[in-house]
Amino acid sequence: MKEKARIVFMGTPEFAVANLKALVTNGYNVVGVITAPDKPAGRGKKLRESAVKQYAKTLNIPILQPTNLKSETFNDELRALKPDIQIVVAFRMLPEIVWRLPRMGTFNLHASLLPDYRGAAPINWAVINGETQTGVTTFFIDEKIDTGEIILQEKVAISPQDNASSLHDKLMQTGSKLILKTVDLITSGNVKTKAQPKVELPKKALKLHPHNTQIHWDQPAENIHNLIRGLAMYPGAWSSIRIGNDTTKKIIIYESDFVNEKHDLPVSHILRNKKNIKIAVPDGFIIPKIIKVQGKKMMDVASFLNGVRDKELALEAVQF
Repeated sequence: MKEKARIVFMGTPEFAVANLKALVTNGYNVVGVITAPDKPAGRGKKLRESAVKQYAKTLNIPILQPTNLKSETFNDELRALKPDIQIVVAFRMLPEIVWRLPRMGTFNLHASLLPDYRGAAPINWAVINGETQTGVTTFFIDEKIDTGEIILQEKVAISPQDNASSLHDKLMQTGSKLILKTVDLITSGNVKTKAQPKVELPKKALKLHPHNTQIHWDQPAENIHNLIRGLAMYPGAWSSIRIGNDTTKKIIIYESDFVNEKHDLPVSHILRNKKNIKIAVPDGFIIPKIIKVQGKKMMDVASFLNGVRDKELALEAVQF
């Protein structure tokens, strides 16, 4: 029975909270939560609790926050919880001593249709690459990252209007349901797994960093637009801009549109009126909607233009 299986849940961000909440509200026996240690955040560098910890505290679920998953102290505390199943959602790689502990196994929920988009940022890269479909996968953890035997998968459509934020929410809801189905299969003894298909060149979900989130204006309009929507709302696709005689600053574009249109303008040339900006790319224009210039708050383009008035605007190839 589901209420007899002792579940330890491992996760950190908001994406994981929905899955933990689904387990709790549907009567599953969550006996402990493992999440990241509190981290300094904001200007005051005050310690911030993870989203999972904040939710678990409201229910008085025992919480462990190990800095070292191999430490004897942590593993003694984990064994004391006597888990039958461990569920991992958006957490870190587990050592074998941890994932082998439960008698029914440890499974992970991953936000892609494995084997594609293994790695740290599957939601972002599905949008960046212009995919029209992705999904969620549950699989038993093994020695490598995101390679274990598949338990269940569920497809999710990506619409042209989706960005990383909206797709995150879709996958979060679908994943919450898949978690429950997976636990039921495992506890009933009816779980059947299959090896991940061997793909010669699986699509990757690389960790996001300044190099692969920078906008390169010599790319096709649709590719740039997909990069922008794939990085909304975090960390944001960025470039650099010079406003009048000011020093060059970082500009993040959070929302855009694009048009395919022939023109003779140089790449990254800016056209503007009182309310809009169009940025020239090889096959058309990128039309920013929501932006943030270094040192300023996020704003719509009309508000930005109102602030810069007649100052010259120029995009530059500067690495921050």
